[in-house]
Amino acid sequence: MPVSRLLIIFGLVLVALGLLWPVIAKLGLGRLPGDIIIERDNFRLYFPLTTSILVSAVLSLVLWLINR
Repeated sequence: MPVSRLLIIFGLVLVALGLLWPVIAKLGLGRLPGDIIIERDNFRLYFPLTTSILVSAVLSLVLWLINR
C-alpha cells in the first residue's frame, strides 16, 4: 500500500473521529475506571490509561481485519 494512500485514509479517519466526538464523549470514553486523574492547586494531570488500552485494542482488531 503506497504511503500516500495510507495518509489519506489516516486523514479521513481523523476527520470522522472529529465529527463523531460529541457522540463519543456521551459514551463516557475518556472517563473510564482506570484512567488516572490527579488534581492539585494550579495543577491537573490526566492520563487516560484504560481509554488508551481500549482504543489500541479496537484499532488493532480493525487493522487486523483489514489486512486479512
